[in-house]
Amino acid sequence: MPPIDLSKLNGNEHEKVVNEIVRAAETLGFFQVVNHCVPLELMESVKDSAHKFFNMPPEEKVVYRKSVSPSLKMRYQTSFAPEIENVLEWKDYINMVYSSDEDALQYWPKQCKEVALEYLKLSSKIVKDILKILIGKLGVELDDSKIEGLIGLKMVNMNYYPACPNPDLTVGVGRHSDAGTITVLLQDGIGGLYVKEEKDDGKEEWLEIPPIPGALVINVGDALEILSNGKYKSSEHRVMTTSTQSRVSIPLFTLPIVTERIGPLPGLVKNDELADYREVLWQDYMDNFYGTAHEGKKTLEFAKINFAQ
Repeated sequence: MPPIDLSKLNGNEHEKVVNEIVRAAETLGFFQVVNHCVPLELMESVKDSAHKFFNMPPEEKVVYRKSVSPSLKMRYQTSFAPEIENVLEWKDYINMVYSSDEDALQYWPKQCKEVALEYLKLSSKIVKDILKILIGKLGVELDDSKIEGLIGLKMVNMNYYPACPNPDLTVGVGRHSDAGTITVLLQDGIGGLYVKEEKDDGKEEWLEIPPIPGALVINVGDALEILSNGKYKSSEHRVMTTSTQSRVSIPLFTLPIVTERIGPLPGLVKNDELADYREVLWQDYMDNFYGTAHEGKKTLEFAKINFAQ
């Protein structure tokens, strides 16, 4: 699928672009966008700042580890859930949860805090526009406060995948779907992101999401699949390693606030028998998600109607 030109949303091709977004969300759950509101210069600066952070000496990065971090909303670590994984993923990352500009500028690493904050704010506008389109195409009307509740928790990750001497023996990120509503991902030019496509005949194929200069990757998360009662797909994806070059990627995750109750939106189902998902408190979903090692879309079963609690 070619990248979607978001600038055409403001012209006479508006409905065509809307349909492209909806079709991508209904099928693969991944698509790329160009001519968005994030300047190319900022995208390059964000990638450069990630390299600056991860190229620091270990003794300078270690002060941001979860156990000693100056803020509970920021942590530097390796893999996804190292406490419970049998095999660690081949990556380091820093996770920065947004609460306020003041908090970000005070506690986020000086090598990346200003550009990461600007990237978060501009990418959040893309998320809101796309979410309104997708919710509208479901025939559901939500006010701005409800929309904000569905994307009110925002976090920027800076992921670092060092060159791996034996890339066939490990992965950068294991098979998983994202927990949240919509993710915006900035890739560098090296590549390595793959999404699983399920064919009509039941077969599966892993497709690479190739880096495109100036493009951002958009993907549907579990929360949006639940809200749409399965109409929009939070696809399983993974990151492969390479033996030749180190790689960075910078996702913005937007998630519901933890006090939201997430289930199929009103009007999408007529009774419980037609609903694939039950209503869950988002804090409970998050606790389950982060307490489980990456294993495909297994975490989404937590919200299934027939889930055994």
